[in-house]
Amino acid sequence: MHTGEYAEWTRRFERERERRADRGDPDWTRGATLHPAVWASVGRFQVGEDGDGADLVAKADGAGDADYARAVRLFVAEEQNHARLLALLLAAGGRPTLTGHWSDTVFVRLRRLMGLRMELLVLMIAEVVALRYYRALRDGARDALTSDVAARILADEERHVPFHCERLHASLAELPRPTRRPVLALWRLLLLGACAVVVADHGRALRRLGVGRLRFAADVMASSGAVVAGVLAPRPGAGTRTDPSRNR
Repeated sequence: MHTGEYAEWTRRFERERERRADRGDPDWTRGATLHPAVWASVGRFQVGEDGDGADLVAKADGAGDADYARAVRLFVAEEQNHARLLALLLAAGGRPTLTGHWSDTVFVRLRRLMGLRMELLVLMIAEVVALRYYRALRDGARDALTSDVAARILADEERHVPFHCERLHASLAELPRPTRRPVLALWRLLLLGACAVVVADHGRALRRLGVGRLRFAADVMASSGAVVAGVLAPRPGAGTRTDPSRNR
């Protein structure tokens, strides 16, 4: 993308922020009832959503596109809102939030290893896994408040994936053409490893949500093919939305 072409993404994030403010929060007074394994899983995902995004914002500022930097700030604000919603969901069920989790620590350190391209590639691993997880939570929780919260987060994640695909398309275009597919093949291999960690750590919860470990992993890897296609596909115009997240 050329400078200024992220203005449309900025407007989308801003419209969503206004829509979210008009809609208001779920009715937390309903309370929530989930199996202990699902509560534990939600708690770990809440830690993963929580963060100030300072490193990503700094790298976006260094990319030289004010519209992109603004859109990244709005993206980070949505992720922080996810952490807030999950924390309030936990509170509605009488559950505390966690102070940290080893998997989140490893993930954050990996993201910060190199520049913006590496940050986004690692971030996209979490986003693709999150798409399947929040869909499972929305459809399998059998709790109205939990399903409401998961649906709100999932709707945001379905916009985040094409947003990052746009930037990764531009970033990978800077590499020699023969290296682009190998980079994305390595990304899918890392995604598979991350998925293995998730299904090991959240397997009991996934079963309670009606999704087996193998099914979860297979769905994640299937959706990753669409992400790769979305990153490599030619862009017909500025701000055009490539949406590989609709694998539902």
